[in-house]
Amino acid sequence: MKQVFFFASALFLVTSAMAQKNVDKGIVKVYEKGKGFYYESILTDVNAISDSIENEDKQPFLLFLMDQSEMDLPSDPGLYQRVWTQPVESQGNAGTCWSFSTTAFYESEVYRLTGKQVEISEIYTVYWEYVEKARRYIEKRGNSLFAEGSEGNAVARIMKEYGAVPLEAYTGLTGNRKFHSHAAMFDEMEAFLKSLKANNAWNVEYGLETIRSIMNHYIGEPPVSFVVDGKTYTPQTYLNDYLKINPDDYVEILSYKQEPYWEQVEYKVPDNWWHSKEYYNVPLDVYMMLVKRSIKDGYTCSIGGDVSETGLSRLTNCALIPDFDIPSDYINEDARQFRFSNETTTDDHGMQLIGILENYKGSGKDWYLIKDSSSGSRNVGEDDPSFGYYFFSEDYIKLKMMGFTIHKDAVKDILKKFN
Repeated sequence: MKQVFFFASALFLVTSAMAQKNVDKGIVKVYEKGKGFYYESILTDVNAISDSIENEDKQPFLLFLMDQSEMDLPSDPGLYQRVWTQPVESQGNAGTCWSFSTTAFYESEVYRLTGKQVEISEIYTVYWEYVEKARRYIEKRGNSLFAEGSEGNAVARIMKEYGAVPLEAYTGLTGNRKFHSHAAMFDEMEAFLKSLKANNAWNVEYGLETIRSIMNHYIGEPPVSFVVDGKTYTPQTYLNDYLKINPDDYVEILSYKQEPYWEQVEYKVPDNWWHSKEYYNVPLDVYMMLVKRSIKDGYTCSIGGDVSETGLSRLTNCALIPDFDIPSDYINEDARQFRFSNETTTDDHGMQLIGILENYKGSGKDWYLIKDSSSGSRNVGEDDPSFGYYFFSEDYIKLKMMGFTIHKDAVKDILKKFN
């Protein structure tokens, strides 16, 4: 008992000493429902708010956030060395960040490889991803996840099977909507699949035909051919001949300690619903080196991790790790894995990393420019230059961003180290 008491006392003294060094402060922010870009623009557009908001609990909710009000932060996109990308685009009210971020990444890749400035349909990929989710659900007799989310490498998998189409050929928006909302569509598809399970009616052809008919109603039927620059293409010829994208040229880089480094492993998160084991798992120092080197060499990446954090402010769009969470010097692969294991780091959002600001004001720290499709990055207002962007400190990426999609040429020296 004395040893336990001594250890507890020592631990208290150490943590107290560390706490006294903390300089970052937190604030409690009051958010009112019905206000902000999400309510005023997205939900209004999709008419979801008109029927439900009157019955919704309008009580303000509280969030504890890092106080960034007195900080000098690099929240201007013009400060960053950046790679070409299309302007920011909204995913609306749909859980499709994985497709929007990775499609934006492929648009940058097309420009890097061919010089063409293209807009590729995100919802075309989403459509066929739902078909494949439903197929596996039926084939596995309901023992497979059917949900809105997915991973960045799903885009390459769908491209290989179904090709790609231009955005103007298939927007997925119907009824004069400006923003996507898949809630009603998803609920109907999910209810149908559950009915198959309840009735033990595992007919793949019938099941997929019904799933497609539901989507055709809500987001339209995808085209089988279309005209670009006066020439007719199919989704496959558009991918191969016009975009000149080879999905096999793209890889997933991961860093988490629960799996062996220098091996291809499964990323064990729900959105990896097909249990892909193609992730190249590298130590954290290698991971961070690749992020920095790649963007400096002209490669963007589709990066994913946790954005539900105290240090990510929707008032500044800047993301830091406050020292009352963990001091910067203590951020390492153990701290990263600890948070992933206890689920305080979750795989909840995908974005495109498009720029870097090195050694901001002599701080010794780098910052990264993030292009985002979610409503959270839009609360600053459409006239603000940071609208649709986040600004991530290197510590935030080091602790909270778990993996990224990138062209294999950007990491070819690292890939050689894998068996």
